[in-house]
Amino acid sequence: MTVLPADGLSLAAEFPDPSHDQWQSLVEGVLRRSGREVTGSAAEEALSTALGDGLTARPLYTSTDVSVDPGLPGFAPFTRGSTAAGNTTDGWDVRQRHALTDPVRLNEALLGDLENGVTSLWLEVGGPGGVPVSGLARALEGVHLDLAPVVLDAGADAGPAVRELLALCEARGLAKGSVRGSLGIDPLGHAARSGAEPDLTEAVHWARLCSGEYPGLRALAVDALPYHEAGGSAAEELGLSLATGVACLRALTAAGLSVEEACGQLEFRYAATADQFLTIAKLRAARRLWARVAEVCGAPDAGAQRQHAVTSSVMMTRRDPWVNMLRTTLACLGAGVGGAESVTVLPFDHALGLPDAFARRIARNTSTILIEESHLARVTDPAGGSWYVERLTEELAAAAWSFFQEVERAGGQAAALRSGMVRERIAATWAARSRDLARRKEPVTGVSEFPALAERPVEREPAPSASWDGGLPRVRRDEAFEALRARSDRHLAATGSRPRVFLAALGPASAHTARASFAANLFLSGGIEPVQEPVSVDASTAASAFAASGATIACLCSADALYAEQAEGVTAALRAAGAEQVFLAGRPDAFAGADVHVFAGCDVVAVLSSVLDRMGVA
Repeated sequence: MTVLPADGLSLAAEFPDPSHDQWQSLVEGVLRRSGREVTGSAAEEALSTALGDGLTARPLYTSTDVSVDPGLPGFAPFTRGSTAAGNTTDGWDVRQRHALTDPVRLNEALLGDLENGVTSLWLEVGGPGGVPVSGLARALEGVHLDLAPVVLDAGADAGPAVRELLALCEARGLAKGSVRGSLGIDPLGHAARSGAEPDLTEAVHWARLCSGEYPGLRALAVDALPYHEAGGSAAEELGLSLATGVACLRALTAAGLSVEEACGQLEFRYAATADQFLTIAKLRAARRLWARVAEVCGAPDAGAQRQHAVTSSVMMTRRDPWVNMLRTTLACLGAGVGGAESVTVLPFDHALGLPDAFARRIARNTSTILIEESHLARVTDPAGGSWYVERLTEELAAAAWSFFQEVERAGGQAAALRSGMVRERIAATWAARSRDLARRKEPVTGVSEFPALAERPVEREPAPSASWDGGLPRVRRDEAFEALRARSDRHLAATGSRPRVFLAALGPASAHTARASFAANLFLSGGIEPVQEPVSVDASTAASAFAASGATIACLCSADALYAEQAEGVTAALRAAGAEQVFLAGRPDAFAGADVHVFAGCDVVAVLSSVLDRMGVA
C-alpha cells in the first residue's frame, strides 16, 4: 500500500513550471510561421484585442495580474455578490418587460407569463407605448401583487402611476409590508431620454413613503440603459450610474433619510451584452464601485447594490432576427454569472415591433434553461478567481471611476446632462464604434457578415414609437447596414429585381474561392445580389458573361498572381461590355487598374452607399 505524503499528491510534480518568456517564445514562432516577425512583448500585443474604454484583452493572464482582493460574497466590497448565497437559492428573478397600450391584452400577457416561469413584471405605463394609468387596475387583474413583484417604468407619469398602484394594493386589502417590487422612479434617466429638466422632488416624496411604510418596495431606479442605448461604453454606463446614484443619495439624505435608508431605496439597471465577459466584469465592477460610494458616505454595510440586468437593445438586429436568440442567451449568461438579482431577456423580435407569444416564451425560457438545466445559479460568483475576469473587473472599475469623477467635477449628473457633456461624450464613443462597424471590425452576424438576402422578413405589429426630441438618441449596431438593405428592398419593390454585381472570378476554384466568397458577402450586406455565372471567366468570356448577368458593375476575384496575369485583359473586356465600375477584391497593390478595391478593413458602408448611389437606387 502506497502512503501519500501529508500534503497530498501533486499531479504536476514531474512537470517543470513554464515561464512567461518560454510561452512568449512559442508565440513568436507561431507568428513567424504566419509571416509576422515580432518579438518580445510585441508578440503578445499582436494577439491582444481592444475592448474600448482603453481596455485590452490579452491572450494570457496569470496570478500576477490580480492586485485587488475581491473579498467574499455578501461582504464589502461586494464584488463577488450582494449576498453570501448569491442566486444559488432559486436562481435570479426572471423579470419580463411588457409594453402594451391595451389593458386587456396586457393582462392576458401578464397572466400567461406568470403561469410559465416569470417571477416579476416590468410594466411600461403611460406615454405612447405603455398602458394608460387608468388601465393599470384592469391590466393587473388576477395578478397577486404580494407574490409577483411589479416594477413600473412610467417616465413623466410616475406620480399618477404610483398612486394608482398603491391604491390598487389598498383596495385589495394587502398589508403594506407584503407589497413588493420597485416603483421605478428615475427623474435623471427620464431627463436623459426626453431632454426634460431633472427634478427629484417627487422621487424624494415616494422614497420617504416607501422607507417608512412599504419595506418591500424600492422607490427609485438608477437606470443606466439610456446611456447604453445612446451608444455609451461600459465604463460610461457605470460612471453615469454612479453619478445618478450619488445625486439620489444627496437628495434623499437632505430630505431626512439616513444613508442606509437611502441606499435601500435604489435599484440599479444595467445592459447585458453578447460579450459575456465584459457583462460579468461590468456587474462585478458596479457593485465594487457602489460599495466604495457607500463607504465614503459612512455606511459601508449599506453598499450591497441591487441589480437588474436587461439584455441590450443596441445589439438586436432587424435582419435575421433569429440570431438575436443567441445574443440574448450570451447576455443572460453574463448577467447571471455576473450576479444580477433580476434579469430581463428581451424577445428576439424586439427590434421589429410588439413581440408575439412565441418570442416572449423563448425570452423567459432562456433564463429557465440556464437556471434549471444548465445549473448556472448553483455557484456563487462562478467567474470569481478567473485572472482575466478579475483583471477586467479591476480595469473597468478604474475607467468608470475616472469618468464618474469627471461628471462630479462638472457639477454632478444633472449639470452634466444640462450642459451637453454626457451627449458629447457618448456621441464620440458611438462615432468611433460606428467606424468599426462600418469596417466590419465589429461584425454583426446576419447583417454585415453572412447576410441572407433571400430571407423571408419577420413581420410584427408595429410598436408605438416614443419621441425623444431633445434627449439622448437610441442607436443600434445594425443601423448603417439596415439603411442600405432598406434601399435595396425599395428597389426590389419598384423594379422586381435587386441591384446586382457580377463576380468575375479568375482561374481555378482554389485561386478565387476565398475572395469571391469575401466579395459576395460584402455586397450582400448592402442588399446587392452577386451573380457568378459561369464560375470563372477570362478575357475571352468575361464580356458575354457580364452582359448576361444583368449587372451594371463587376468585381474581379482571384489570387494576386492571377491578377498580374489576367486582370488587365478581363477589366478591358468588362468595360467594353458596359461595366460602369470595376471592383477588385484585394488591396490596391494587387492591381491598380480597378476603379475600387475592397478588402478586409475597408469602409464597407461608404463603398456600398456609393455603389447604390451610382446605380440610382434611391
